[in-house]
Amino acid sequence: CRSALDLVPFGIKPLLRRAAAYEALERYQLAYVDYKTVLQVDCSVQAAHDGVNRMTKALLEKDGVNWRQKLPPIPTVPVSAQMRWSIPSAGAPGANTPPATAPRGGPGESTAAGTERARTLKEEGNELVKKGNHKKAVEKYSESLKLNQECATYTNRALCYLTLKQYKEAAQDCTEALRLDPKNVKALYRRAQALKELKDYKSSIADIKSLLKTEPKNTAALRLLQELNRA
Repeated sequence: CRSALDLVPFGIKPLLRRAAAYEALERYQLAYVDYKTVLQVDCSVQAAHDGVNRMTKALLEKDGVNWRQKLPPIPTVPVSAQMRWSIPSAGAPGANTPPATAPRGGPGESTAAGTERARTLKEEGNELVKKGNHKKAVEKYSESLKLNQECATYTNRALCYLTLKQYKEAAQDCTEALRLDPKNVKALYRRAQALKELKDYKSSIADIKSLLKTEPKNTAALRLLQELNRA
């Protein structure tokens, strides 16, 4: 794997293989770093999402709530490496459709520029949320999503919709986020909140139970489940 990564830095397959090897050796911190690196290259790789979820659970059990503080640094993937995987080479074996999170810039707009602009807009949205301006934040997140469909941007916009009591929109955003990352805890929790307000208690409970499979001690989820059982 190391030889392959020397030849192709940030290659998805070598990183996944090395992560699996680290996981088998119970070197969970190093496996977590490799899985997270894969998601920087292409955040639609389901094997990496599953790996991150497994490692999070294992490290939480092993090192407690402060497990993140013991992690080695996660390398920053250069935009050039992200582009290599998001733009299939013509005629290359296995070159298929771009990942679900591929930037959707207009004609002539480079992938890198689109991704960077999407990130900037998301950060502007985050700052507006901190200031309590959720309506304006929704506009920023919406602009960002036109350029790059990212799980975190959907869950952030869903939070705004919840605050604005637009529960159908919140549930829809969480569904989109879960399409990209089926076990995303924030998406499951926020969709459960939205469904509760829409009085779809059965579906809300199902989301909370799915969340608790990943994080069985999530206090906010356990509290919401109690409220739903009383509803």
